[in-house]
Amino acid sequence: MMHWEQLLSLKRQGDTNKRLRKEQDDTRLGFEVDYDRIIFSSAFRSLQDKTQVIPLSKTDFVHTRLTHSLEVSVVGRSLGRLVGKKILEKYPHLQEIHGYHMNDFGAIVAAASLAHDIGNPPFGHSGEKAIGEYFSIGKGKQFKDRLTDKEWQDLIDFEGNANGFSVLTGSRPGVEGGLRVTYATLGAFMKYPKESLPKKPTANIADKKYGFFQQDKVFFEEVAKELGLIPNKTGNDIGFERHPLAYLVEAADDICYTIIDFEDGINLGLVSEDFALEYLIKLVKDSIDSSKYKALTTKEDRISYLRALAIGSLINDAVKVFVENEEAILQGKFPFALTDKSKYKAQMDDIIKLSVKKIYQSREVIEKELTGYQIINNLLDKFITAYNNKHEGTTSNFDNLLLKILPEKHHLEKDGLYNRLLHICHFISMLTDGNALLYNKIISTNNS
Repeated sequence: MMHWEQLLSLKRQGDTNKRLRKEQDDTRLGFEVDYDRIIFSSAFRSLQDKTQVIPLSKTDFVHTRLTHSLEVSVVGRSLGRLVGKKILEKYPHLQEIHGYHMNDFGAIVAAASLAHDIGNPPFGHSGEKAIGEYFSIGKGKQFKDRLTDKEWQDLIDFEGNANGFSVLTGSRPGVEGGLRVTYATLGAFMKYPKESLPKKPTANIADKKYGFFQQDKVFFEEVAKELGLIPNKTGNDIGFERHPLAYLVEAADDICYTIIDFEDGINLGLVSEDFALEYLIKLVKDSIDSSKYKALTTKEDRISYLRALAIGSLINDAVKVFVENEEAILQGKFPFALTDKSKYKAQMDDIIKLSVKKIYQSREVIEKELTGYQIINNLLDKFITAYNNKHEGTTSNFDNLLLKILPEKHHLEKDGLYNRLLHICHFISMLTDGNALLYNKIISTNNS
């Protein structure tokens, strides 16, 4: 069984002394420091030029990964505080003896939510697939025999969540432990606390994808042990049940993209307002003020009002599901997402189904994904070739020039083929959509 005192660990990578909550300075609380460090990181900033769904759109209200992440953190903070209040009522010693407050829960979930997309490549989910397919069916196939099964799986199934763990924790010369956020926030961040193999061994939500690369395995295990996560794999395989607050981070993301992508689709005219009303009204019927709604004269304001109420309904419902199942969650016996058990699950599924049809499969989105595929393939190929040639001492003039445009922090010598391949994947995953287009243009013009 997991214990909240351990799960709320303020420890950071490299700490030798224990950090106690009751000794914290409430004006610079450790969990809030996590939020600040993520906000000021270059990886987070680059999300402003990564598409959420609708690409390079000419309208001003469509979401980027940055605005999406900020919204998820706001919803996450509410979820965390509401749950924290209930947990402290149930276990008063957490407050009386250890000094935890409900806002601590909010701060942890907000920080982990803020970072939830920080490892995602450019061009949305097609970016992840493009990296994976470069290795599984593209020129990267040539490396398979020189890697272990798990290293190979990391590449062919390149995963934004695992890459995010690297961004938050990866050391560089002089920067030990990456952003050095607390272990509690890292725990809440890890939706899939397992390695890339075995792939989907069970239907448990924690087994759906993976959460760390082989290169980060040792530190990942240290975090899991410190937090007291429950191991659920045998032999040489590593995997754990989720940190309870990871369920809230996932719910915040589910709530936001379900409702807000839908709102974007309505404002763009991809989904009609009548349709939207029919779908959203079921979520808000208990809280809508009809006279206020009727007084709103523009479509955007009407939809915005319904969106706010819908998110409120889904937050309250997710908190209810969490609190009712809190003991099962602490025992590692809750293999579902919170939204799977929501009383609004049917409505959310309907909205997602409509969004897939009208928004995610719209021509603009498909064009963006096609462009992304070609660009990522080209960049991977050129940079991996140059980086490996440098290691072998066989660089061409083109390779040397290409490596000169690698940002300074990526000028690292990496031992081992796996580390080199992952290093280039990581560099490309950190590019914005615009930078990837630019690099591709430079390379294609100069190599034709």
